Amino acid sequence: MATAGVSAALCVLFLCLSLQPSRGLFNSGTDGYRRKVSLELNPGLNSSPAAPPGVNVLHVRAVGPSDTLHFIWGSQGAPTLLLIHTNSSNSSLHIDWQRMLSSNSTGSLWVEPETSVQYSSALVFTRIWEYSDDNDTADPSRVPSSSFFPAYDLADFAWDDLNRTLNLATLRGQLCGRNSSDPAGAFANGSVCLEISAFEAWGRDAAWPRLLHSANSSQLRLVVSNVTERANQSRFALEMVAVTGRGRQSRVDTLRSIDDENTPSIFQVSQWVTMPANARAPVLSFAQWKPVAYRSRAPVFEDATPVRHSALLDLPIPPDSGLVRAFFGDQPSPGYQAVALNVSFGITGDPFYNATRYLSWTVLLGLGSPPQDSFSVLVQVIMAVALGMPLLLLLLGGLYVCLGHRNQAPGYAPIN
Repeated sequence: MATAGVSAALCVLFLCLSLQPSRGLFNSGTDGYRRKVSLELNPGLNSSPAAPPGVNVLHVRAVGPSDTLHFIWGSQGAPTLLLIHTNSSNSSLHIDWQRMLSSNSTGSLWVEPETSVQYSSALVFTRIWEYSDDNDTADPSRVPSSSFFPAYDLADFAWDDLNRTLNLATLRGQLCGRNSSDPAGAFANGSVCLEISAFEAWGRDAAWPRLLHSANSSQLRLVVSNVTERANQSRFALEMVAVTGRGRQSRVDTLRSIDDENTPSIFQVSQWVTMPANARAPVLSFAQWKPVAYRSRAPVFEDATPVRHSALLDLPIPPDSGLVRAFFGDQPSPGYQAVALNVSFGITGDPFYNATRYLSWTVLLGLGSPPQDSFSVLVQVIMAVALGMPLLLLLLGGLYVCLGHRNQAPGYAPIN
């Protein structure tokens, strides 16, 4: 009787979980919103003028029912991802290539109709720091300045032709570069690569850290591979600069979770959000990442290494980015503002870079609030069974005892 009751209860429980809305209290990570996404390299560029080597402008156009997201990824100057949101499904990107490739590129990139632009921002990958972590602190703020080597300025890198790796079917492309002035030969066999991925709908990347993405986001993966280190105890850090309009504020939040189903041993997510000055206003854009990097191309659990981030720092001058100059202009005031953030890789006791000469880190960029990770249906069922089974057995056991006691025959015979 008890076994049959348990089986029936579990069947009902599983059916209820399967039929519940996917965006409920325990979100399974799906929604039905989709965008039509297309990729175009160097839009509007014909044979005259020809783009110099290393100039790549990738336009990711994500069209919704009544709006369009324009993600523009470029390698002119420091690698930059520019986000432009319009309230028109017919908005289009325009580039004046003659001005874009000149010494004065201000205003050479715009979206029409210009009145449809609702929001714009950019994330610039400016520098990679290398330092000798002699005391194994894995904390750049605690390392003497003499331990830092000259930074790798990504604006000085020579970048490969993005057309070689662009995949229109999978909506992916990888941009690889090397230090153009490399007297020590650190990049003789090495490179810094940035892989961009666009998405039509809600989903999750197959590779760790398996970030949850939506149709309002794109993903970038940084890979530092086979670069010859300048010290046996070398570690790396990355500097990024966010460019937004005036009157915005930004902060970095670290959220905690009890679930590491998709990123083993990682129970946190960090997100750099931008909002209007009014704190009650909704989030405008975000950069989201798990605080973990990997030391192998095909990582296992032991290849994970923690990631830390610094405090935000306001910059008085704009970063050296061709896309920022082309869209926002040369000067940050009064049109826009620039804020810098460093992320560093490694923790005390972890192997140094020379152990594998490989490092990868993934960040998600998008419009609005960042996706919120949650439990999958499988985990929901396991939790429901684990939490509900003891109570269910207790109730069924009590019911069985009560019914058995009521049906028990009297222990004495009546006297006539």
